[in-house]
Amino acid sequence: MITGVVFTALFATPHSADAQQLAKGHRIGLLVFASASSFALRVDAFRHGLRERGYVEGQNVFLEYRYAEGQLERLPALAAELAVLKVDVIVTSSTPAIRAAMQATRTIPIVMANVADPVQAGLVASLARPGGNVTGVSNLSPEVDGKRLALLKEVVPKLARVGFIWDPINRALALRLGELQTAARALGIALQSVEVGKPSALVSAFEAMTKERTDALVVPAPIASLYGRQILEFAERQQVPAMYDAREFAVQGGMMAYGPDFLDLHRHAATYVDKILKGAKPADLPVEQPTKFELVINLKTAKALRLTIPQAVLVRADEVIQ
Repeated sequence: MITGVVFTALFATPHSADAQQLAKGHRIGLLVFASASSFALRVDAFRHGLRERGYVEGQNVFLEYRYAEGQLERLPALAAELAVLKVDVIVTSSTPAIRAAMQATRTIPIVMANVADPVQAGLVASLARPGGNVTGVSNLSPEVDGKRLALLKEVVPKLARVGFIWDPINRALALRLGELQTAARALGIALQSVEVGKPSALVSAFEAMTKERTDALVVPAPIASLYGRQILEFAERQQVPAMYDAREFAVQGGMMAYGPDFLDLHRHAATYVDKILKGAKPADLPVEQPTKFELVINLKTAKALRLTIPQAVLVRADEVIQ
């Protein structure tokens, strides 16, 4: 686990290094759909990966941070800013942010630190040979959503209806909706599609789930990063368990999380940056997929929801938060 470093510089508005400094190092653009605070651990993991490969921020590498603060419409302009700056590499995650970067430049290498299915989303030609100027890491989210539903059903045997909170503009989440619908049918569960395209839609989404008596939630990382606190409060108020993609959301109070180590994915993105800065072409760097997945259970949250986690599930957990 990566321990936190000083976040002051991360949260402050970054200033571009002057030309003399930049002549001594590389410039990397970070394009983030979420806010600085919600993405802090992942950005820090990427910076940690850079340090492991000999890149020290402010010395031989300079980072240009661009945060969309959850506002999809800001991504194109932010990506264009990085393109105008002629950064050496753009590092980003989430399908909307990657698409914005691709629209801004066809020549600057783009490294995906986290994306669900880059082939189905049309971001790369294939995993083995991405083609174009995009490569990076896939998180395999669609393929593991069935496992997430199965875990929820083990914890809640009478599970009948699960709400999937998603943004229809995010193509990766649309792909995941399809995977979840297939898995739900196999498990005899009704899947409720809950669309949240903007903050104002949260109220109606919560009302719909309350009316439909939703038994549990599946909350993908892009949604949890934007509306995590509100969703946690709703889950507590309605006494419904929630399944998340990543450990960080279980630590924050979600009942369960199953998926790859997202911090490790962002740390590993630095490997791609290193190779590109040393001359490799994105088109020739295969997209990698995680091989390790972790199950994290927040026992404190489960008890607050008056749920008993079966021993068969607890023994499979990589981490149990008391």
